[in-house]
Amino acid sequence: MVTRTKKDTCEVFCINQKKVDAVRKVMQTDGVIKKLAETFKVLGDPTRTQILYALAQDELCVCDIAALLGKTQSAISHQLRVLRNLDLVKYRKEGKIAYYSLNDAHIRNLFAEGLEHVKNP
Repeated sequence: MVTRTKKDTCEVFCINQKKVDAVRKVMQTDGVIKKLAETFKVLGDPTRTQILYALAQDELCVCDIAALLGKTQSAISHQLRVLRNLDLVKYRKEGKIAYYSLNDAHIRNLFAEGLEHVKNP
């Protein structure tokens, strides 16, 4: 809960139209903002965050991730499906085994930046 004081709000009504116009020009569409918000929402789950951390280290199959996190294969498969639907992870099949990895370097960087932020505020 955030307590508001006079110190953290404007005490007068004043709009800097130049700044508003400049930011408005580069604002993303509602669709892009919604997808970004959904991505952060998905990352808000500790199990999914653990999965992403593990996949940032190496490509792993569902069985590997389940063993690592002490969860059932079914639970891990469900979480991977959520991550895959937002293009955060990808998989490849090798015979009967599905190996998962991070979808691209952007995900690795996003995760690394978030981790750096919480470890060194």
